Amino acid sequence: MDLSFNAEERAFQSEVRGFIAKNLTDEMKRATALTPSVFSDPDIGMAWQRALHRQGWGAPGWPVEYGGPDWTPAQRWIFETESARAGVPNVNVMGVKMVGPVIIGFGSPEQKNFYLPRILSGEDYWCQGYSEPGSGSDLSSLKTRAVRDGDDYIINGTKIWTTHAHHANRMFALVRTSDGPRQQDGISFILIDMKTPGITTRPILTIGGDHEVNQVFFDDVRVPVANRVGEEGKGWTYGKYLLEFERGSGIASAKLREGLKAIADLAASDLTGRAIDSPDIATRISEVEVDIDALEMTELRVLSALQTGQNPGAVSSILKLRNSEIRQAVTRLGVDVIGYDALAVEPMRPLYRLNHEPAIPEDTLTVVPEYLNGRAYTIFGGTSEIQRDIIAKMMLGI
Repeated sequence: MDLSFNAEERAFQSEVRGFIAKNLTDEMKRATALTPSVFSDPDIGMAWQRALHRQGWGAPGWPVEYGGPDWTPAQRWIFETESARAGVPNVNVMGVKMVGPVIIGFGSPEQKNFYLPRILSGEDYWCQGYSEPGSGSDLSSLKTRAVRDGDDYIINGTKIWTTHAHHANRMFALVRTSDGPRQQDGISFILIDMKTPGITTRPILTIGGDHEVNQVFFDDVRVPVANRVGEEGKGWTYGKYLLEFERGSGIASAKLREGLKAIADLAASDLTGRAIDSPDIATRISEVEVDIDALEMTELRVLSALQTGQNPGAVSSILKLRNSEIRQAVTRLGVDVIGYDALAVEPMRPLYRLNHEPAIPEDTLTVVPEYLNGRAYTIFGGTSEIQRDIIAKMMLGI
């Protein structure tokens, strides 16, 4: 694999750096640095999405006919890497990287014409209605039911761990539209306006005290049949397709590398009593760096496959698994590096809006919240155990 850039790619790298310098405000950068989650608050993330859209870069992974920038794998890698180095906000992840590809792949022309431009522009902010109480890893057992009534479905049930449902104006959801011998065959993929009567969103505070996830209740919620993506009963297929893109369409290594660099800089500073001088800390930093190098090579191979229209398949599970494990290794390392300062914990989000002097230096403010938030990395998007099962079945035939 040739990892050197040609003249055209170096020019693109300069263009990306120039764009970031012009559009990334101090507020955006500081908010991103003080956001322990993988999700930026909408007022920060969507402002960056709108800037990207004006540039024509709003959806790097989309086909050019739907607004994608028609980048090569090298350009995509350059963009993601420069964005991570600069500390840009996470954009509309649920819209751009998740429901967008499903609508492109299986949606009607009317759905594509309506929803895709609104995702690109940041007009719509999406949440994901998948997990339910008792239906997480065993998602096909979901019980939220959609009953056909003329041109509508009437939906009853509940979704849980719904990230940013309290911010979102739209949800994509898996619902049960029929029963059969196989649970997967009775599931449909539906797009829901969150302002529809009968929807109630209740907050769930996580271990770090932040409000990021929610439980959403549906009580006789009417949704037009026209909001169903693809065929009735084929939602399981579309949902799996979405999860493959969620797990395997990004460049996690660049952000992991920047996160590790921040921890290594802390370890080398007087702020931590030069924790880097500990052989254990120094060795762990080196080990994580090697893991990130290996992940990066896998991501580059997947990018090449995606550029030719191939679904990432089982490799997306490898990326999800390793990304989650390395993220947790970085956050564990951070807590060990700052030592006793880990005992002074601020509520997770939004740290950039604190109206008081924090108990610890700002450079260490996110270390513990990131560690606490990171406990969920090996659960959301499919647990690590599920990823290993997928890898075994699809790649080893077990």
